[in-house]
Order: sequence, then C-alpha cells, then structure tokens
Amino acid sequence: MNALVRVLTGRRSWIIALVGLLLGGWMIAGLGQAERTPDPLATLPAGFGSTEGQALLGELPDEGSSAAIVLFTRDEGPISDDLPALGEVMASVGQTYDTGEGEPAAAPGGPAEGEVGESGPPAGATDGEQAGPPPGADAGDEGAGGPPPGVTEGGIPVIPSEDGTAALSVLTLEAPSASVAQEVVTDLRADLDEAVPEGVTAQVTGPAAIQADLASVFDGANVTLLAVTASVVALLLIVTYRSPILWIVPLVVVGVADQVAATVATRVLDVTGVPWDESTIGILSVLVFGAGTNYALLLISRYRDELRRHHDRHNAMAVALRRASEAVIASASTVVVGVLSLLLSVFPSTRGLGLASAVGVVVAALGVLVLLPGALVVFGRWIFWPQVPREGQQVLSESRSLWRRIGDTVARAPGVSILATLGVLAAMAFGLTQTVSGLPPEDQFLERPEAITASERLAESFPAGTSDPVLVVTRTDDPAVVEELAGRVGDVDGVTSATAVEPVEGIGQVQVVLEADPGSDASADTVADVRAELEGEGGTYVTGGAATSADESAGNVRDRWVVMPLILVLVLGALMGLLRSVLAPIILVTSVVTTFAAALGVSWWLFTGIFGFSAIDASMPLLAFLFLVALGVDYNIFLITRTLEEAKVHGTREGVLRALGATGGVITSAGILLAAVFAVLGVLPLVVLAQIGVVICIGVLMDTLVVRTVLVPAIVRVLGPTFWWPRKVDPVGQAEQAGRADRADDQEPVAVSG
Repeated sequence: MNALVRVLTGRRSWIIALVGLLLGGWMIAGLGQAERTPDPLATLPAGFGSTEGQALLGELPDEGSSAAIVLFTRDEGPISDDLPALGEVMASVGQTYDTGEGEPAAAPGGPAEGEVGESGPPAGATDGEQAGPPPGADAGDEGAGGPPPGVTEGGIPVIPSEDGTAALSVLTLEAPSASVAQEVVTDLRADLDEAVPEGVTAQVTGPAAIQADLASVFDGANVTLLAVTASVVALLLIVTYRSPILWIVPLVVVGVADQVAATVATRVLDVTGVPWDESTIGILSVLVFGAGTNYALLLISRYRDELRRHHDRHNAMAVALRRASEAVIASASTVVVGVLSLLLSVFPSTRGLGLASAVGVVVAALGVLVLLPGALVVFGRWIFWPQVPREGQQVLSESRSLWRRIGDTVARAPGVSILATLGVLAAMAFGLTQTVSGLPPEDQFLERPEAITASERLAESFPAGTSDPVLVVTRTDDPAVVEELAGRVGDVDGVTSATAVEPVEGIGQVQVVLEADPGSDASADTVADVRAELEGEGGTYVTGGAATSADESAGNVRDRWVVMPLILVLVLGALMGLLRSVLAPIILVTSVVTTFAAALGVSWWLFTGIFGFSAIDASMPLLAFLFLVALGVDYNIFLITRTLEEAKVHGTREGVLRALGATGGVITSAGILLAAVFAVLGVLPLVVLAQIGVVICIGVLMDTLVVRTVLVPAIVRVLGPTFWWPRKVDPVGQAEQAGRADRADDQEPVAVSG
C-alpha cells in the first residue's frame, strides 16, 4: 500500500494523471458507448402473466408494429357531418402509414419498447384476414353485414362516439424501435393536421404514440442533464474552495470519469446481456458526478490540512491519500454492494441500472484515488490561491471551527440532543401515513405530451379503456377456442367489450375494453376478475393496458420486500467488515433508514402540496431508498473513519468532536453538492425521476446537517468506547479524560474556517 501511495503522489505522479486522462479520452472518443438494443420486455416484470403474454405476442409475424389511435374532435357542433371526409382522410393516410393490408387494424396489445406502463405490439393478421374491429366497437355487430351505425365504409373505419363529439380510427404502424416510432408518428400528425376538415382537430394516441412521445421527451435529455450537472458541480466547487483555479482540476477528473463510466457500463451491460433503458445513463451520470465529487472533496480537504503540517507537498499528499482512501474505499464499497442488490429485481431494466451504477462508482473512486493526486500536486500549493495553506498553520482538528463549537454544544447534553433529533425526524416521517402509491399513466410525465392528452379526451367520449385495451393471448389454431374465450371474458363485470381475433401463426387473441380508467384500482380489480375467469387455461395470458399496470405494481411491491432488506444486510455487512465492529454499523445504518423515512414523509407533502402529483410512483421508494442508504451512509463513514483515527490517540468521546471539527466543512459541502446534483434529475421528463431527486435531495441534506452533525456525535458521546463494540479502540490510560480536560480549559475561540 505504501509503495502504491508513493507512486501515486511522487514527483512523477503527474505522468500517471496525464496518461489516465488520455486513456479515458480514447475510451470516450474511440471506443464509445455500446448501442442499446430495443427490448419490449425490458421494463416489464419477469415471470408475470402480462410479460409472458408479451413474449407470446413477440412470436407474431408482424413483430415490430404498434397501434396508433387517431382521435377526431370538433371545436363546435357534432362531428357526424364530417365522417365522410374523415373516412377519406384515413384512407389517404392509411396508404402511407398503415401496415394492415387494407384491413381494419387490430387493437393495441402490450408495451412497446421504452413505454411507461403502456401497451406494446398489436395483434397481426395475415393477408386478407379480418383482424377485428377497432377498440370500442361492439363485438356484437361483427359479421352483421356492414359496419355499426355511423361507422364509415372502407378499409379503415372511423367510429363516432355516442355523444357525437368525437370519432376514432386505428392504424397499425411499422415501429420496430422508439426512434422509428417517433419519426413515423411525427409525420402522421403533420399529415393529419393538413388533411382534416376545418374545425376538426386530429390527435394521435395509443401505444405507438406513447412510445414516440417518450422518445421525443428524451431527445437530448442526457446531454442537458450532463450540462446542468457539470454546471452545478462547477458552481458549488467554486463556492466551496473560493478559488478561481482549483475547481477545474476535480471537475475535469470527475467529468472524464463520468464519460468513461458510461462507456464501460454500457459495454459491460451489452456483454452480459442485461438490458437498460433511456434513463439509465442519466441516473448513472448523476451518481458518478455526485459520488466522484464527494470523494474529491474529501481528498482535497485532507490534502489542504496536511499541507499545514508538511513542507513537501508530495509528502502531504501521501498522508492525505493514505487517510482519505480508507473513507473513500469504505464508502465506494457500501455503494457498490448496495446497488448490486438491484440485480435481484424482477424488472430487467432495473437490474441494468444496478450493474451500471456499480461500474460507475468503481470508476469514480478509481479516478479520484489514482488520477486526482498527481493532477493536484503538479501545480503546487498555489492551486489553492488565494487561500494558500502554509506549513505551521493550525489544522482543522485543533481549531475552534463552527462544527467543533456545534459538537461541544451537543456534548454538553447528548441525551437531549438525541431525543430532540429523533422527535423532529419522527414528525417529518408522519407524511408516510398519508402516501398513495401508483401514478396513473396520464400523470407520469412532467409535461403531458399529445398521446396523454388525447387519451384523456378519448375517455370522455368512449369507454375509458379504449385507448389501451387489455389483451387475452392464447396459443391455439382453433378460432372456436378464441370465440369461447371472448364470450367468457365479455361476461365479466367491468368489461365493455371482448372481441375475438382469428388466430395467426398459432396465436389467438381477445381484445378487451374495460369500463374503468387505465391505472385505476377498478381496472386492476377487473383484470383480476378476468384472470380468475380464465384460471386453468394453459398457455393463456392476460396482458396489455391495465393488466400490465397491475403486474408492474405487484412487481414493485415484491422488489420492495426482497431488495430493500437485502440492501440493508449488504450495507451493514460491508460496514462491519470495514470497521471491524458490530454496534457502530447498526447505529449508522439505522440512522440513515430513519432519515429515509423522514425524507419520504416530507416529500409527500411537497409532492401533493407544491408539485401537484397525485401519488408517488410505485418504483420510486426502492430507488430512493437504495441511493439514500448507500450514499447517505457515506457521510457517517467520513465522520466515523476520522473519529476512529482520532480515538486511537484522544479517546472516542474527544475523538468524535475532533473529527466533527475536521470534517464538518467538507462533509457539509459534499452533502449540499450531492443534494443539488440529484435535484438536477428534475430536468428529465418523467415524474418518477423528479420524485427520486426530491427525496434524495431532502434526505442527503438531513443526513449532512442533522444526523451527521447532531445525532451520531451525540450517540457516540453517550456510548463512548462501547460504540465500537466488540472492537477495542481507545488508548490505555487517561488520554480521553485528559483530552476532555484540555478542551474544558480552552475557552478562547480561534477563527479558522472549516
């Protein structure tokens, strides 16, 4: 270890930094990120009925197509007079966009790649086969010698609503990927706008439109997120160091590490076959910038302190690296084992996020520990200008800094501090009793795209489930079997219509339109009733629409019960191994869990009272818990590893006060920076990411300013050497008692910034 430290901090260490940065640049520009392969099952819970149904649909010959529902509304008056013209419009656009060979398009099935809780590829039909009426049409009219009353003649019917204010039609689009869907739907909307009669508005919704709009809102989002994150980090580094030069060095190192992490992570995901989605790289970037900058702040703070003790800057960096690396390695280890627990999620894309995050944290830690020392020492002390540290100046642990004075206040009545802090956290956590989980599809975007607004308008004039029907999929060649299933499903309460689709390639389907709104409890209950009716039917699955939403909710509940406890066990085990203690890790992890409960409780009031969210996304608590526990415990690690160092000389009770004085400034800066970085997730278009950012932002600030500053030091003061049980840390003799006496005699504050 000492030999490696000498290499990384010696007179030629700048060569290591330069070579490392050049190698990183080559990986970014030359190797680049792996290409993401679209996978319609990546965001669905593995092993659930809706996912099995989607896998069965993927065997159809028209795999890669997706349904688009065109909604026509008139600004004033009934739409009935416009139906002939709208029929001509659909016949015209159908020649360009529809893949249904002139036959009526089938209803949408389940989620297309990249969608959030929506449906995917539609049923297919072979050449010349009737695919069934569009969603919302009455199954009883099928085969009656013509379309239902008011429905236009032709290959692509236009169906008016009963209230006469709207009409719909269905197209099957070729959309094998999100980017293709985005291009096709954009062109379709433009052509419809030009073709519809005056006074009529055309909107496109359904699975293809949802997929296209999701791709549109993510256009350039990762670049925007990276730019905003880097700007926030740069600003906070300038404020922290009050230097016009120093901030550039850690920002360059962490910035290169961020892009290298994205390259390595996507390559690892590609090789291992683990899928990832559009948000993975954005979240990874926030994590790498947050964790990497925290590690850099810790190393630079210790280096600046050691420059006050050593004449030679290389010796100062050697001591700083040796000491700071203990905390950085401990912190990175807990984060890595925590995020790897996501590999047990039932959602493949969540597994991808876990693996990518683990790679990112390792790259961030290596960048700071290997490249940053050489990049700093090459410039000398002047890099800290105008506040250049000089040999002989008072070090932070000996100073009467603000944080030391706070620690002394806590030390006078640690029991009161513990009770007061726990009381505040409990009050903040009260919001947990009011939370509602499960965002409906229309509330999953910060700004509602056309597909969502059109779906809401569709529900005003047609059955609520029209825009996203449930699909019963079965493996059969017998049309009679499909008809029999349609009859049974149609008799279930809450089902508006159940339309049989003739089997294609040995796969039959029943399109099911529900009365209830998609994503509602009533729709989930109807899906459960449909599944109960079909129980025992081998090779038959209920998927799409409300069925997929219900399974996603169940998958998220399962992940919370399985992955959350595992995160705690793994983080706790890592801390026990690193600190060689049992009691201290239990206290530290418990404090972070308490912080999470308080942060989630307060966030609920913010979500409903300020942001106007109707509920929390079902996947949010797991990801917020993961990052807050894994990253929040970092600040306790920074404090406790320094306490451990000081306790060996001054005793535990005095050591925690000296540690608080020495690390208070850097931990506070790191916490504020990490909170700000995660708040940047709000620039991405999804509500779930904004909610994750808010919870982590609040939790990190509480961890930094309350738990690390008051609660943990108070507990250490009460327990003393017992805090490390069963490990023995305090020196033999009266060192701790002498340290307390020395502190009591020291009445004059010394103005030293910390």
